[in-house]
Amino acid sequence: MPTPQQLMPGPTPLYHQLEQILRGEIERGVYRPGDRLPTEQELMQTYGVSRITVRQALNELEDEGLVVRRHGKGTYVAEKRIEQSLVRLTDFVEDMELAGLEPSSRVLAFQREAASPAVAAALGLREGEEVMRLDRLRLANGRPIAFDVTWLPMRFGVLLPEEELSRETIFHLLESRYGIPIEAGTFEITAANATSEQARLLEVSVGAALLLIRRLSCTGGNAPVYIQERYYRPDRVSYRLCLQRRGGGGSRPPTISELRPVFAETVSPPTEAEEDSRAGGSVERGEAQHLAEPAEG
Repeated sequence: MPTPQQLMPGPTPLYHQLEQILRGEIERGVYRPGDRLPTEQELMQTYGVSRITVRQALNELEDEGLVVRRHGKGTYVAEKRIEQSLVRLTDFVEDMELAGLEPSSRVLAFQREAASPAVAAALGLREGEEVMRLDRLRLANGRPIAFDVTWLPMRFGVLLPEEELSRETIFHLLESRYGIPIEAGTFEITAANATSEQARLLEVSVGAALLLIRRLSCTGGNAPVYIQERYYRPDRVSYRLCLQRRGGGGSRPPTISELRPVFAETVSPPTEAEEDSRAGGSVERGEAQHLAEPAEG
């Protein structure tokens, strides 16, 4: 612990002085992302203040996103969030690399199955028509960040070499080898509760809230190439939407200047107790309709 600065009685509240001291130490790198701050008792003894003062200072830092409080474990410096643009269509590898994270994937299933009504409708197929299904666990810097399920019409699915799907994206494989570009897409962002299988893979509690991105990607002529459901750990990614107002003369409609995913590197997965302590840590059943059923095999 660094040599403490002295708190001075006066017009500036003691909790604010303590907050500024801790903020400065975080900004100077005395405490780095993922480091645990001194306990409340240690701060009380070091600075000669009450527990209420310490908690007020930590609350201020938490409200600003500089620290996270973990029930029963302490206060930790928040991980740095890295932004990237999503105005254009990007794939998982591009997202991670632009965010400064090392991407990798683990193929969990690659198999043929009959299209469900929802999948068939999205891909413009007949219900029960054969499609290719791909399940992957996505990792950033070696840690689970997302689980996704992808369905492709067979004319595209048979082009994908299974042995390369752990390191290559569908975008890159189809465009570089077969000249089939992904030219358009739609995103639906909603929420879901982790199933037992998703919880195991993503290292969260069963029922924990997940960020669900439902994505339809199309090639020329607006022909669907795949429909995908990606389940993100919400402690590792969020989305920020930036808007522009109308032009000065009011003639132009408002436009979206950017849609950014904000990724956060985490040091350790949250414990069950931590998940339980998060306010609003789950979503009510029925808020999200899912395309996926558990893959067999």
